[in-house]
Amino acid sequence: MRVELEDTGVTGSRSSSAMDELYADHIVRAVRLAYLMTGERDAAEDIAQDAFIRVFGRWRHLRRKESFEAYLHRAVINGARSHRRRQGVEDRYLAREAGLRTSAPIEPEGPLDGRLREVLLGLPPRQRAVVILRYSEDLSVDQVAALLGCSAGNVKSLASKGMARLREVLPHDDEG
Repeated sequence: MRVELEDTGVTGSRSSSAMDELYADHIVRAVRLAYLMTGERDAAEDIAQDAFIRVFGRWRHLRRKESFEAYLHRAVINGARSHRRRQGVEDRYLAREAGLRTSAPIEPEGPLDGRLREVLLGLPPRQRAVVILRYSEDLSVDQVAALLGCSAGNVKSLASKGMARLREVLPHDDEG
């Protein structure tokens, strides 16, 4: 999918239709990625839309226009990390104020099985990002490495550790 925008700016009906096309082509996967990273449907939609707006707003400055999706993935991952950090600060504050040790997360409706969601969200953020990008988004090791700004070996290591943790915690079928 290629969308051409004039280098003079992103105004007018041609640019608007190009933005609509980019949005339609990419927003569902961006929301899904954000949801897998945060476990929160409303936050995922906000994160994905904010990421889209940020990346599209920088359209003229993108080095490779055909890499819009990669830039969007990166923006979603960064947005999800920021959200989780802010949520952690808020949870600790509320727990301290309420005299509780931790607050129980609200279970959103969604495609993740409760236990899988719990274990996935329990992984360290980089491990979780690698597992999601490799096995849910079906990106190659090199693509994940480029998105996360690390080496392919680091991606392989994080994926291996993340999958080992998932196998360790989640029940599995020993037959066949």
